[in-house]
Amino acid sequence: MQPARPLEGLRIVELSSYVAGPLGGMTLAQLGADVIRVEPLGGAPDRTRQPLADSGTSLYWSGLNKGKRAVEVDLGTEEGRELVADLITAGGPGGGIVLANSERHQDLSYEALSARRPDVIHVLLTGRRDGSAAVDYTVQAATGFPQLTGPEGTAGPVNHLMPAWDVAAGLYLAVGLLAAERHRLRTGEGQQVRVALEDVALATAGNLGYLAEAQLSPEPRTRAGNYVYGTFGRDFTTSDGGHLMVVALTARHWQDLLAATGLTGAVEAVGRALGADLSDDEFARYTHRKVLGELLAGWFAAHTLAGAQQALGRTRVLWSTYRSFADLASDDAQLLRENPLMARIGQAGIPPHWAPGSPVVMGRTQSPPEPSPTIGEHTDDVLRTELGCSGVELEKLGEAGVIRPRRSTHPHTTTTGS
Repeated sequence: MQPARPLEGLRIVELSSYVAGPLGGMTLAQLGADVIRVEPLGGAPDRTRQPLADSGTSLYWSGLNKGKRAVEVDLGTEEGRELVADLITAGGPGGGIVLANSERHQDLSYEALSARRPDVIHVLLTGRRDGSAAVDYTVQAATGFPQLTGPEGTAGPVNHLMPAWDVAAGLYLAVGLLAAERHRLRTGEGQQVRVALEDVALATAGNLGYLAEAQLSPEPRTRAGNYVYGTFGRDFTTSDGGHLMVVALTARHWQDLLAATGLTGAVEAVGRALGADLSDDEFARYTHRKVLGELLAGWFAAHTLAGAQQALGRTRVLWSTYRSFADLASDDAQLLRENPLMARIGQAGIPPHWAPGSPVVMGRTQSPPEPSPTIGEHTDDVLRTELGCSGVELEKLGEAGVIRPRRSTHPHTTTTGS
């Protein structure tokens, strides 16, 4: 089967760095869009961000820019910005789309570009609604989640390791871009789409009920460690040092968990003593989570990890063994090799490794990972094919320091076997 590429024919110019913008562009590229990433001479600042391969190539950057084409242009010059504006506004009905996270250059703003091409789609990520700067970690600090993250009794705020707002914003950028493109198909009209990182976090906090709870509840929510709020779920340690996360969302899950651990009678007695309906009342199980948790912890502590897995495997309870990134990469990455999402990929500066393609499965197919581009790898090809630049024109641009022309090469490979 051919990879799922429903966005083939869509051409997007990306002017962004770090997580959200590049993730939005890669999401679209993995679904078939031609995403042309424009970087300043020498590469964008996130090209060298940790973690790095032994060669100094950023694994972080390479992971977020798979399958794109790369153009290197001096955006500090008027001629360089004119070249990028030409690239954005060219391209027929599938072109005229730019994804950016900066309004620094007015000649690349929505107003300037729409004057050249009225149906242009300009998708812009900002830190805050007013256009001021913010990053995931500062947005975290301002939206309440660090006060609820971490073990019970923790005194200070705890930011999450995973940049959730960057990731969510990247996906919102992709959705907003596709919505604007659909609108253009129906009406012929372009528009600017704006997504503020802080708005993404506030919207999520509101959608999940955190903001309403803070306004309407007399008691503020407190940290609960690894307990799952409003239901029963927590981590457990087995006799041989294994760790599992167990969640019982429904009454059936709860009944199965008690039956598997032989604690049905004991929990019924606890419920009678507390005057609580622990069988059908999900929040009652959360309210009395510590008593219930200790009962279950005793069972897990008396069993090996293999024994607990076997017992839980016969139920509908939701559970998983804790794994580290090192665990996922162990045994020649067997766990990754077995997942159809992954394929073995090789590219300049990074040894072959298993990397994800698109998680979107369409018609039983999904796009495999493609290598990320080296700095300016496609400069010549893009300017030739998209703008019709001749060899003489490219040479003049190079002599003026606007670009660093080079012959496009394709040294990278992707394979699906082991």
